[in-house]
Amino acid sequence: MAALRRPGRREAATVPAPATPHWENDALLKKVISILIGLGILAALYWRVDLGLLARAFSRCRPWWIVGSLAMLAPTIVLMAARFRMLVPGGGVSLADAASLALAAGVLNMVLPSRMGDLAKSYFMARHCRVSGSLALALVVFERACDLLSLLAWCVFGLLMFRHRTGLLVALAVPVVLAAALLLLLIGWPAFARGSFRLIGRIASGRLHDRMRRMSVAWEQMHGFFWADKFRLAQVAGTSVLIWLMHLAQIWLLILGLRGDVRLLTSMGLTPMAMLAGLFPLTFAGIGTRDAALVFFYAPSLGEARAAALGVLCTLRHLVLAVAGLPFIGRYLLAAGTAELTESGSEG
Repeated sequence: MAALRRPGRREAATVPAPATPHWENDALLKKVISILIGLGILAALYWRVDLGLLARAFSRCRPWWIVGSLAMLAPTIVLMAARFRMLVPGGGVSLADAASLALAAGVLNMVLPSRMGDLAKSYFMARHCRVSGSLALALVVFERACDLLSLLAWCVFGLLMFRHRTGLLVALAVPVVLAAALLLLLIGWPAFARGSFRLIGRIASGRLHDRMRRMSVAWEQMHGFFWADKFRLAQVAGTSVLIWLMHLAQIWLLILGLRGDVRLLTSMGLTPMAMLAGLFPLTFAGIGTRDAALVFFYAPSLGEARAAALGVLCTLRHLVLAVAGLPFIGRYLLAAGTAELTESGSEG
């Protein structure tokens, strides 16, 4: 009977509570640190900027230019959706689903570092398009590599076209060219990609080691899928370049909306470098690093106040995308959770 006795309050109190997984604590800590770093950069930035001139820049802006820039987000999303459909084997996703997925990823990109919200696409493909989780991840990484390579190409183009080259801009061209060369090797040379994944797998351990092994196999499958159809590869590359052209045009319209006198080619030389700075996983959604880069590059032509206002408007673009993606986020979070449970079950 003693064994069937109901535990008392004292006994119940001694039952330990479930421990929070350490990776959740690490993720929360990193997010808090990134927010603090971004706020610190913004505080230092706006300490230098005359807030009166900043308010004047907004009061004298041309609203229709800004509205036109934000309206260009719609065709940009359509292009992103079309590129995603090119990635899916068999085209098993509609344009509407691809567009809603791109919008949902925009929400996650506001809270995850380095645009990692795009990984929701791999969960979607694994669940709805009947491809393995590793191949889905490889396809999304390939899309991100094409996207980043396109941005780097615009950086190189802008640096070549920018008339008033400075020592810093020339110095920045070196890591840009090296990064572009690395991505080209990763995309176009299977042996290099295989060796890279093997090296990461040797350094890593546990689940990450197994994931790198599966990723290496999936990357070769992805490579065969794309390089077997050169036209599809050209479509993905061309669409990626066009998407970034749309982004650069939007930023230039924002500059015109702030009554800035900046030539299009000059803007195309400076904006990609600032956008690249915003992709570094240092601050929350690039806020802070992107603003500081825009002020640094555009202050000579716009003044610090209008350059800071440009940073605010660039953040507004991301907020508009995030708000537009809120109706779709629940569906893809559910897909992500299902995929994680499936993967955990297969590894167990």
